[in-house]
Amino acid sequence: MPDIPRARSPSATPRHSPSGTRRRCRGFQVGVVIGDDCLIGHNTVLTTLNHDLDPTRRADMHPAPIVIGANVWIGSNAAVLPGVTIGDNAVVAAASVVTKDVPADTVVVGSPARVVRSVTD
Repeated sequence: MPDIPRARSPSATPRHSPSGTRRRCRGFQVGVVIGDDCLIGHNTVLTTLNHDLDPTRRADMHPAPIVIGANVWIGSNAAVLPGVTIGDNAVVAAASVVTKDVPADTVVVGSPARVVRSVTD
């Protein structure tokens, strides 16, 4: 079996900001917690890192975890942004962009995702 090249750790890779100063990404491993019996569609993006909005600090990273409750269904091509918690039994429609927490037992749709109904309706 041929040797497979291994990627370098993000903490070992220097980053360059627009101002020319060197920055390092250190230990951004905040993670994603996924509950039991979840369905996650194709091409779903769960992102736990964001950049600073200020142009002079745009290279700075802001990590935040994602928590997905039990029995959650996330449709294909959805995006879940950093710091979001999705409650148990919730449904995220395909192609939705989840920017805020989703209450348990609700259906969210759109960009940004908004509650449209209860799962039990």
